[in-house]
Amino acid sequence: MPSELQLQVSPEIAANESLLYDYVAKTVRVSTKLVHKVVILKRSIDARQKSIKVNLKVSVYLIDENYTEQKIELPNYGNVSNNQEVIIVGAGPAGLFAALQLIELGLKPIVIERGKDVRGRRRDLKAINVDHIVNEDSNYCFGEGGAGTYSDGKLYTRSKKRGDVDRILKLLVGFGATPDILVEAHPHIGTNKLPQIIQDIRDKIIECGGKVLFETRVIDFILKNNEIQGVITQNGDTITANKLILATGHSARDIFELLDRKKILIEAKPFAIGVRAEHPQELIDKIQYSCDYRGDYLPPAPYSIVKQVNGRGMYSFCMCPGGVIAPCATSPGEVVTNGWSPSKRDQATANSGIVVELKLEDFKPFAKFGALAGMEFQKSIEQKAWYLAGQTQKVPAQRMIDFTQNKVSDSIPKTSYVPGTTSVEMGQVFPNFLTQIMREGFTEFGKSMRGYMTNEAILHAPESRTSSPVRIPRDNETLEHPQIKGLYPCGEGAGFAGGIISAAIDGEKCALKIAEVLK
Repeated sequence: MPSELQLQVSPEIAANESLLYDYVAKTVRVSTKLVHKVVILKRSIDARQKSIKVNLKVSVYLIDENYTEQKIELPNYGNVSNNQEVIIVGAGPAGLFAALQLIELGLKPIVIERGKDVRGRRRDLKAINVDHIVNEDSNYCFGEGGAGTYSDGKLYTRSKKRGDVDRILKLLVGFGATPDILVEAHPHIGTNKLPQIIQDIRDKIIECGGKVLFETRVIDFILKNNEIQGVITQNGDTITANKLILATGHSARDIFELLDRKKILIEAKPFAIGVRAEHPQELIDKIQYSCDYRGDYLPPAPYSIVKQVNGRGMYSFCMCPGGVIAPCATSPGEVVTNGWSPSKRDQATANSGIVVELKLEDFKPFAKFGALAGMEFQKSIEQKAWYLAGQTQKVPAQRMIDFTQNKVSDSIPKTSYVPGTTSVEMGQVFPNFLTQIMREGFTEFGKSMRGYMTNEAILHAPESRTSSPVRIPRDNETLEHPQIKGLYPCGEGAGFAGGIISAAIDGEKCALKIAEVLK
């Protein structure tokens, strides 16, 4: 039987197989020649001390112990061409993993996606970056793979209790992701590698008899006696089924408005809003690793920071080491930011959302919109940013110290945000209470991370799509909407997930519940 060890080694040893084998041999007190295989099970970086260490959990096989490489294989997906159909609205992680689970359970998914396929989206991303043209159906948020496809592919989740995280990771590996995601404490695929994985998932769905419809926007639900009968698309087509998984993501405002218009119960939900801060990656490395030069054996440093300011949480969100800031508006007349990294995280800058938690009481000025009050609050800030930045996809920007001192920056250096920036005093973008919290919060951040508070850091506004501003309720047991039979609100857009992994898990859960009912 192999022995399992917990090791703490230097970054150089962790990165060099020969050195690692020597270290393991000394630890178990045998000759290196007798070490047949060292399998890394988990890996994380401990940068709390000046001497940085890498924590490893490993299995050690000696020369007389059998080692067989574990290959990740996909489930045995059968052909469901002639089986009962289930509609899935949205081809993000919740929708795609729901579709795979349905096939595994012998049901036929019909995935309806308003945006284009993963390759076709690229032209629309170029249009928003270069020409400032926003396609309402195909952008960084809408299209095959959802928001995650072109915004990083970070797979870390704290939602261990929601479901089987390892199952989702193994499925991703089965569809082409690097096996490293099974090992790393903060797994990440990268925007450059995700499109092929997403395409392979879609190909599998179609190969097994499922359907995937692109550029097909749902404009109405067909109901009879408060039970789902199907949907109507923008082309006037009718697609029928009495089970529907609604997995449209946190930015599908037209779906929230449709639900509200049809008096299908939805609720305003608190979320968080703020800015996206960009620093030189080299500076973050110096702060986090307490060194002048990161070296060849450490990855670009991330950071995570949380403060309480005036009774509210202010925290980093979706931090992207070696990444860039992207324009994520979903309609003309608004500006929205997000961040992503390629798989190597080799860009010169690091960025992170820095956001403040909101409360339902903050939406009182928009109370006339009822359950959509939070959405209208969100929209008002995005539209104001668009206006202040010259009614283009340029983004309002300000140097960090200048922001805390209520001073318009004399100049804004070129940042990773391709459409460009406009020097603006951020207090004009946000309500006064948010501006004050962020000013105090950045000052507190600077005390915790020496060097973080600098005019080298550029703030881009707003970071506003942290999570859905609406919750679509569902029964805790059946996962059905309490009012509409056969409607299964799912994923981030319904308020039941917060990222790729938790959304995928939620998609699988809804699929399992439907299978229970139908079988």
